[in-house]
Amino acid sequence: MTERDVLKAAQDHLWMHFTRHSSYADSEVPMIVRGEGAYVYDIHGKRYLDGLAGLFVVQVGHGRAELAEAAAAQAKELAFFPIWSYAHPKAAELAERLAQLTPGDLNRVFFTSGGGEAVESAWKLAKQYFKLKGKPLKTKVISRTVAYHGTTQGALAITGVPALRQTFEPLVPGATKVPNTNQYRADQISGIPGMDKDPQAFGRWAADQVARAIEMEGPETVAAVFVEPVQNSGGCFPPPPGYFQRLREICDEYDVLLVSDEVICAFGRLGTMFGGHKFDYVPDIITCAKGLTSGYSPLGAMIASERLFEPFKEGTNMFAHGYTFGGHPVSAAVALANLDIFERENLLEHVQANEQVFRSTLERLLDLPIVGDVRGSGYFYGIELVKDKSTRETFNAEESERLLRGFLSKALFDAGLYCRADDRGDPVIQLAPPLICGPKEFEEMESIIRSVLVEAWSRI
Repeated sequence: MTERDVLKAAQDHLWMHFTRHSSYADSEVPMIVRGEGAYVYDIHGKRYLDGLAGLFVVQVGHGRAELAEAAAAQAKELAFFPIWSYAHPKAAELAERLAQLTPGDLNRVFFTSGGGEAVESAWKLAKQYFKLKGKPLKTKVISRTVAYHGTTQGALAITGVPALRQTFEPLVPGATKVPNTNQYRADQISGIPGMDKDPQAFGRWAADQVARAIEMEGPETVAAVFVEPVQNSGGCFPPPPGYFQRLREICDEYDVLLVSDEVICAFGRLGTMFGGHKFDYVPDIITCAKGLTSGYSPLGAMIASERLFEPFKEGTNMFAHGYTFGGHPVSAAVALANLDIFERENLLEHVQANEQVFRSTLERLLDLPIVGDVRGSGYFYGIELVKDKSTRETFNAEESERLLRGFLSKALFDAGLYCRADDRGDPVIQLAPPLICGPKEFEEMESIIRSVLVEAWSRI
């Protein structure tokens, strides 16, 4: 197809995800055609710094020939076979390798096609596990406000973003929300003055709200708590000190499973393979996807502890759940090659060595009147925008719409930076570059964001 034909096909036939198609009524759809390292190029040849790793995905960068070659080699040998009562070597090899990388005894790997399916699988496993253990009423889940856990009906019920849920209600029943860990707005969230200055106290308070929710719902009815190591939606909320340790205590006390949703955070995003390594906790289940293959082929996984697998070793018990493309041979081969790159290039050590440089570079933006907070961990940061820095007053819905979608998103892209300007919660700019990035790319991000935010402030 010619350039013109491709652009017309996008206009006339492609239904894009999370997209207001009216935005392109009088303009062409941005068309990305190739990537190289930390950069992508559009159909007209313009270069953009990929400040979001595609969608928190492309850990090892774009244009890795060895990953394409691994996919091609596997497709020639065995392009597809399901793992429904059968196995193939790449799924088995990858499962073993992941089991060696996880914290604790999370040794059982259930493959999916992506992250939402992994979350869906975790809820279903929690329900069936407790039924097999003689506790059939334990079916409910607890998650945090503004948290995003996926868009399938079950995962959407766990998701805490009202705007994403309302259109599709009624959702799967049994999902309860508790406060998130936005330290910048801790006073407002907790209703206790001074919490924003005491991260440890806020962490204890936030974790204790999970215990309170379990008590309110009835401990005999709650199966699992779903939390991200660093909450994405709302703008990168790291856990306060002691938060996960207290959460682990609470889950153990009430016999509730702790599910670490690491669809974004796993595989180096925080400088460690998994969130438990970063924040010193061992969950019962990990859900992951995205960086597992660096996006070169779709794959997700639910990784469960040996304890949860035990009942399924007995008699006729079966986890009657699965996906056609879960553990796909080509995707598994790509994941193994991706993990080889992690080891060969010491990507975890690279992130650890550079994460403070990334933070300090972004924190320079705090001198702007529109920047209220810079927060995150590893290579995963949010920049919260405010109307009044002294009072931390945020923008109202109309102002946020005008600021983010009316100006920032397009202005940042036009300036050569692909990132996310979003208001799931308060208005933020999110950055999660490929893990191969370093000071040069950080400087470029800061420079572009600064110039665009200066212009945005002049328009307010």
